[in-house]
Amino acid sequence: MGAGMSAWAKKRFWTEASVRPEGNGFAVQLDGRPVKTPAKAPLIVPTRALAEKIAAEWHAQDDKIQPDTMPATRTANSAIDKVSAEFDAVADLVAAYGETDLLCYRADAPQALRARQDAAWDPLLDWAAARYGLRFVVVTGVMPHPQPPETVAALAQRVARLSAFELTAFHDLVAMTGSLVIGLAVIDGQDVPERLWQTSRIDEDWQTEQWGEDDEARALALLRRKSFLDAAAFLAALR
Repeated sequence: MGAGMSAWAKKRFWTEASVRPEGNGFAVQLDGRPVKTPAKAPLIVPTRALAEKIAAEWHAQDDKIQPDTMPATRTANSAIDKVSAEFDAVADLVAAYGETDLLCYRADAPQALRARQDAAWDPLLDWAAARYGLRFVVVTGVMPHPQPPETVAALAQRVARLSAFELTAFHDLVAMTGSLVIGLAVIDGQDVPERLWQTSRIDEDWQTEQWGEDDEARALALLRRKSFLDAAAFLAALR
């Protein structure tokens, strides 16, 4: 009987969470019994670092299990149960963000905002060009503008080379920022995740400076930031 995610929202029933080698990966065990995903697959991950991260999440639970405090477990479950089975569809969905990458849409006014966007985003686009040969068209305004077909194709090829575990976390990076380039910069260690997150928030931060911030927007921003940083930490543990 595995210690499955049917355990969600139930009480803690184990004393020790541990890691053991299993095939080509590492399994997480609770009192020697394998943890299972919600679809009852063994929770086996590619690296010891990631397995230890997941085991630490289980170890940190109090009497009642709190899934929202277990981001690495949740991401690994998604990779095993969903993304590995639907890899091509998920890869296509993620690669499509490159067609309307956040970094390609600049303000026509005010000039101070535009200057801030250019200073933060041009270096990332220059990096993507140097690293991957990606050429993006930068436009003013928010109307969608097609990117060169070769850029779209190269992005799709890069995303398709990710593993199911990488793609699951990468999806969160891209969905939280609206930028495939920022996601690639995290994966390649081009800058620290926190600074890359701030780079994605230039428009929102500008609005906040002008008009102040309401509690709902702040709460949502904090949730999105946490999802982004959790995904970056998951990817770091896969290396």
